[in-house]
Amino acid sequence: MRRFSLTRNNACALVTLAVLGVSGPQASAEEAAAAAAQPTAPSAVAISEFDPRADAAYGAYQRGYYLTAFDLALERAKNGDAAAQTLIAEMYDKGLGIALDPKEATAWYGLAAESGNPDAQFAYAIKLIEGNYVRKDLAKARVYLQKAAEAGIIVANFNLAQMIVEASGGQSGFAEALPYYRKAAEGNVADAMYAMAQIYGEGLGVEKDDAVAFQWMEKAARAGIDTAQVELGIWLANGRGSAKDEKAALGWMQRAARGGNAIAQNRLAKMYALGIGTEKNPSEAGKWHIIAQRAGLDDPWLSEFVARLEPAERDKALADANRWPGG
Repeated sequence: MRRFSLTRNNACALVTLAVLGVSGPQASAEEAAAAAAQPTAPSAVAISEFDPRADAAYGAYQRGYYLTAFDLALERAKNGDAAAQTLIAEMYDKGLGIALDPKEATAWYGLAAESGNPDAQFAYAIKLIEGNYVRKDLAKARVYLQKAAEAGIIVANFNLAQMIVEASGGQSGFAEALPYYRKAAEGNVADAMYAMAQIYGEGLGVEKDDAVAFQWMEKAARAGIDTAQVELGIWLANGRGSAKDEKAALGWMQRAARGGNAIAQNRLAKMYALGIGTEKNPSEAGKWHIIAQRAGLDDPWLSEFVARLEPAERDKALADANRWPGG
């Protein structure tokens, strides 16, 4: 099964807050100019429960008035307001309006986690797992991930499942982790979708079911997991888990190949060489083989195939490969 790294981007799992009709304070001219100069709006801060007393601070944050937001939230944070502590941690963690300070961010996340803020519990758990600016503590991290997951932080379910599998392994570990993988997958966490595809495709802690695996593989592929796109293409070409569809298989392999996946580039070359899902196209096969080779994936069969091409086809393949990724 593919090994996943921890998922830190919890935007898909967090509740995006609206400013509750509270106008933020007037920012300084310097802050207003700086906010206007931002090319894109910042992502919503990782706070699902923000104390009404801190609405002005959050409103300033949303508008890009980071210094104002920091000043308004700091006193509340010092007085134990968990949501304000999380906002301060977020600003230190991203260097918004203040100097980037991961160590200070970690300390504030820890305080907010102890105070019960679910988003801070998730963020602090990741830092505890990785040992970033805090002593590594997997047991404590698991407790906080459990709390965050129970509080509705969807992506925490995926990371909790990962910890369970790492700790237990085997069929029993996957069986214990499955409910958390499922909840994360149903919450649109792409890596969890791919994990579900592998779990059902390989029968890990559950009865093997290619049809269910195919459904999750397709979801993961549509969510942008390139390895899922490759596997989905192979499954479609072979009729595994669904009806055989070579044309659809080609489409998924093209998508992954164009995204830079070397295995997809290699498989796509073979599909063009053999005419799977398309008419045979020797020069296109050569092009993708050369691109895959340059990415470090050689293939003796394709090398021989390209060597036997007509000079004009071989020259075209090389010219097209040289234009990659523009060509």
